[in-house]
Amino acid sequence: MGRCVVIGGAGIRDYEKIRSYLQEDDFYLFCDSGLRHQRALGVRPHLIVGDFDSYPRAEAEAEAEAELIALPREKDDTDTVFAVKEAVKRGFRDFLLLGAAGERLDHTLCNVSLLLLLDSLGCKGILVDDYSEMEIVSQRTALVSDAFAYFSTLSLSEKARGVRIENAKFPLQDAEITCEYQYGISNEVLPGKTARVSVREGRLLLVKVYV
Repeated sequence: MGRCVVIGGAGIRDYEKIRSYLQEDDFYLFCDSGLRHQRALGVRPHLIVGDFDSYPRAEAEAEAEAELIALPREKDDTDTVFAVKEAVKRGFRDFLLLGAAGERLDHTLCNVSLLLLLDSLGCKGILVDDYSEMEIVSQRTALVSDAFAYFSTLSLSEKARGVRIENAKFPLQDAEITCEYQYGISNEVLPGKTARVSVREGRLLLVKVYV
């Protein structure tokens, strides 16, 4: 099964950059007002979900080839959370989240937590916005190319132990990062190298920042 691309309603400015992440066999799942990105991304939805509080339901229903799941407005899951859970039920294990970080901090943090959910289910997930690419580092080593200007490592568990960073301006060896002291901000990949980030215990949010 291919990758599921989940498109939310947060703002996107650099569509050219975002389009560079798309692949020919992607499955496109649009969430409510995420549909306003459809034309600029140049893709058609395979599935649409939402309570349609921010996008006209009639316009969504006009997408004749797309399956549509209408949700109640009063619910525990946001449209994006429901979308990811639905895609997991359908067997997807690889996810790209777009339009998922931006104007509203509460929705942004909720969508970052989706990366934790996917990681706990053994799925791969990255969240991309105009400025950065985010992923969870837990049981595997993550790589950062020198195409990124900076990268940051933030603990998403009480304590991340055994943090190791190689090929970076500020290397770490068996370090500990806590939620109270996030000192792994704005590291840099050594020129011509690929940084390697791993953690023995806990989970890190790896944020790769573009120039």
